[in-house]
Amino acid sequence: MVAENTGGEIRLGCSIASAASEAAPSAKLKVVYHLNDLDKVNFVLGNIQNHLDGVGGPDHITIALVVHGQALRAFHSASVSPDLSRRVGQFSKAGIELAACGNTMKSQNVALEDLLPGFIAADRGGVVRIAELQSQGYLYVRP
Repeated sequence: MVAENTGGEIRLGCSIASAASEAAPSAKLKVVYHLNDLDKVNFVLGNIQNHLDGVGGPDHITIALVVHGQALRAFHSASVSPDLSRRVGQFSKAGIELAACGNTMKSQNVALEDLLPGFIAADRGGVVRIAELQSQGYLYVRP
């Protein structure tokens, strides 16, 4: 609480920080993860899992993962590790949007069927999809 003296009377109010924590809970938080570095694939997937665990599971958050550039190579079904395949399958079942950049797919000469199940194509591009999600209230995270 913050006390404010206004010339003879004292009014009590909440600080901004405590007001925010006392406010009624809003709709589920929405987050878009941006992944384009091949060497960060496991790190980003770990971040997403930690995020899910930290908020109590997929019922408490909406997450999208947008993949483009060299990182998309990790999700080619012909060369993926069993662990990565399992993790992506769990994310898909949890309702996480898995979007592959259409431009990257063209440059790597891969079709949606060549990627792990659960991916959708961001036909207009990964960065366009990220911007669309941000315009819908998604917070941007690029680990």
